[in-house]
Amino acid sequence: MARVRRRGFTLIELLVVIAIIAILISLLLPAVQQAREAARRAQCKNNLKQIGLALHNYHDAHSAFPAGYYSWGTSNGSAPAWAHMDPQTWDAAPGWGWSMMLLPFIDQAPIYNRMDIDASCFHAANADLVRTKLSVFLCPTASGPDGEFTVQDASGNPLDIAGRQVVFGRSHYVASHGQESCWGECGASTSGEVFTDIYTGTTRTVAINGDASQVADGPFFRNSRTRFRDVTDGTSNSIFIGEHSSRLSDKTWVGVVPGAFTHPRFTTPENGPDAAATLTLVHAGPSGGELDITGFPIIHPVNFPTLHVGQMYSEHTGGGHIGMGDGSVRFISENIDLITFAELSSIGEGEVIGEF
Repeated sequence: MARVRRRGFTLIELLVVIAIIAILISLLLPAVQQAREAARRAQCKNNLKQIGLALHNYHDAHSAFPAGYYSWGTSNGSAPAWAHMDPQTWDAAPGWGWSMMLLPFIDQAPIYNRMDIDASCFHAANADLVRTKLSVFLCPTASGPDGEFTVQDASGNPLDIAGRQVVFGRSHYVASHGQESCWGECGASTSGEVFTDIYTGTTRTVAINGDASQVADGPFFRNSRTRFRDVTDGTSNSIFIGEHSSRLSDKTWVGVVPGAFTHPRFTTPENGPDAAATLTLVHAGPSGGELDITGFPIIHPVNFPTLHVGQMYSEHTGGGHIGMGDGSVRFISENIDLITFAELSSIGEGEVIGEF
């Protein structure tokens, strides 16, 4: 009987097939990763669109946008004991932030209705609710934590206020204070320096006495009540909200706690901890007459390498999303011209903004 020869793969042929498969997989993986990032980026953009729409609906209901955060009003640093006023910043209860005030307008009315708004955001009565994880405030690209976090003091230890630690739900989105910042010692100062011309670096001294509006030139600040008519630069030319990944520092949708500090997760020669207002707010610079070593005003757009806890920061490739005052969402390159970004960050300075 004739023998039937069975043909199989030789070792060389098998190795060639494996090599081809490996090459195909290596070509396919980047495409899969890009597709996934495109989906994450689209979700992040959609989150900001929802928040922008909520801001407009809030304005329709209250004839103004929510404050950056609410604090006991004072011009001399005095407040009742229950307000726990920080003597260094004059931040105090109730502390509720801009994004918490939007809850009824982003399908989170049940949470809002259960909160004791008359108590502070750090009061025990609200302790469970303020830890809630809300997906609308989370960017899926952010590689840092997305769960609750413990608010820290200046040394980086858990902040103890009213005999208990404060734990808040996280947010990857922040509101714009404008070019200038007024937190930390500025919030408690009798006077301060602000820029009058970002092109020449000229400044002037203004009276503050606890009123952040004397410094802030953006839409959100302590006890702000910005209206559409205040945005004289045009809502399509004014940044209202943007990204800040938890890879850099902790932000929250809840509010501001007196005595709190925001700490960077990694350090640069230019960054460090900053005051409680940066739990919800950022600014673009220039601020307070600050100049770099060349004498130029310090400006930090999205992903600027200073990596301040008080600037916008995104992990999307090449830049990050910002929400404009008209409700639109734009993707801003991290290589945007510094002056252009500063122009976009103020709402009434009268700067002429070109293409960006």
